[in-house]
Amino acid sequence: MSLHRDDVIDAAVQILDDYGLGDLSMRRVADVLEVKAGALYWHVANKQTLLAAVADRILGEVPAVDPAVDPGSALSAWAHGLRGVLLAHRDSADLVATALASGLCRADPLVRLAPVFGGAAGAKVARWSSGALLDLVLGAVAREQNALLFAQLGKSVAADSGDQARAFSHGVEALVRGLLAADLDVKE
Repeated sequence: MSLHRDDVIDAAVQILDDYGLGDLSMRRVADVLEVKAGALYWHVANKQTLLAAVADRILGEVPAVDPAVDPGSALSAWAHGLRGVLLAHRDSADLVATALASGLCRADPLVRLAPVFGGAAGAKVARWSSGALLDLVLGAVAREQNALLFAQLGKSVAADSGDQARAFSHGVEALVRGLLAADLDVKE
């Protein structure tokens, strides 16, 4: 079997989904692929690079922003789309947040939101505003995923998913309204 980078990332995503971030290791990926761990280093330099590649894969699943819709709807749809993708992958909010902070991700989720702000805001303000929305999504999903983990361990009771979805929608709507209403004049 010829091993390719996509095979390594596919195996890592499967381990993440099945067992969580704590069990995602180079050795485990190698075991799943039935190769020696050293074979992985032809495709990813180290574990941090692998985690960034997994984050890139996950972020690649987020639906594109439709520039034809109004900015509020576009931002809300993006936030809900990102939430849906993250909830589909165990521990993904923590993984994506860490990978983005490392600077190793190739995907930049904020780039997709820049056209939504258009000329209404400078590039710096658009990036800050997009970053605030990204932080809201990552934080909300991390809280949901961690609550679910503790509930599975019998340590707490997970909140009703309907309540979490409504709370998330409320938070997104409030933030988006505030971002679009703000008259932020920041020197570039």
